[in-house]
Amino acid sequence: MLLPNKVTQIPYSKQSLTQEDFDAVLEVMNSSFLTQGPQIDLFEKALAKRFQVKHAIACSSGTAAIHLSYASLGASADSVGIVPAVTFSATANAFRYLGAKVIFCDVNPADGIIDLDSLQRILESLSEEQLDHCNFVSPVSFAGKVAPLKECADLSEKYGMKLVEDASHSPGGWSVRETSGDCKWTQAACLSFHPVKHICAGEGGAVLTNLTEVADRCKALRSHGIVRPFDDKHPTPWKYEQVDLGWNYRITDLQAALGRSQLGKLDESINARKRIAKRYDEALSAPPFSERIDRPALTDGHSWHLYVIRFKEEGLRDQAYKFLKGLGIITQIHYTPLYRHPYFAKLVGNLRLPGAEEYFAGCLSIPLFPTLTQIDQDKVISELARFLSKH
Repeated sequence: MLLPNKVTQIPYSKQSLTQEDFDAVLEVMNSSFLTQGPQIDLFEKALAKRFQVKHAIACSSGTAAIHLSYASLGASADSVGIVPAVTFSATANAFRYLGAKVIFCDVNPADGIIDLDSLQRILESLSEEQLDHCNFVSPVSFAGKVAPLKECADLSEKYGMKLVEDASHSPGGWSVRETSGDCKWTQAACLSFHPVKHICAGEGGAVLTNLTEVADRCKALRSHGIVRPFDDKHPTPWKYEQVDLGWNYRITDLQAALGRSQLGKLDESINARKRIAKRYDEALSAPPFSERIDRPALTDGHSWHLYVIRFKEEGLRDQAYKFLKGLGIITQIHYTPLYRHPYFAKLVGNLRLPGAEEYFAGCLSIPLFPTLTQIDQDKVISELARFLSKH
């Protein structure tokens, strides 16, 4: 019996692992600690050095990092959290875990980045009673492009808001005034170590901050709210105390070792992503693409987690998704505006924000990862051209 030919897929993204990464994990597997061991501290110190912050707190996921940062900065059921409408659910969900109200901010339709005019209108609309509480703005450095953190900080400070950067997409990203993750303008920044991110740890995340009290609270909350107050000189050095109600958000030594190995190759990863983005830019700047597709701006500081094209004609994006998938080319939509999801629609009603809607209508993330070959990239480009010739 003949089996059907298997189509070799080109994923939209994937992990890029080397023998050095495998060796790092194997070394931990042969050690005495699979979790709660020395690799975590080594990883945290390496992260703090790389992002030039005082503290890095590694945890079990990017979602956990966002949750820990909000909680450690004082978010509660009385808080308001302002989140761009185009982001992954975790940016908003973490506020809901703490009972806070989420307000969705519009985005720039060209790149999905938080819109400052929309943010200002939201801040101006908050009541004095709302402003009396601990409130947040959470800009997302989306797809690898750094959000306007300085401008967000100026607005946030004016209205007494805490500022937390979701930097899951943008390690190594920078602009003229901002560097993603360095907390120059924010109280905290959050990373993700999911396999498709720049730094792969299988799963994992980290909170970056320059505030010692925030770091200490994150460390307690990631381990059930437990602290060990005494050193080895104390009569009871074994004693621990639960000082708060926390969660089990610990990262393992296996993840930390893999993450540290990957962190050492971050520049190499970003440079490979930039080369791929440049090849896309060169191809898509010419017909038939230029008349029918908008491409992302090619800037030096972009770290290229995603390469998001936008179809100018209504309905064409979904057809392209299906066409390419049939050929084994996997693309993705980043993202459906959060207010369109049933859970949030129950909270905010039939909200539609013009920038987010325009962005969403045409966006498509095409394959981009460090080990994408030129042959596979050329296939993506040629099949996209063939699609446009048919539609």
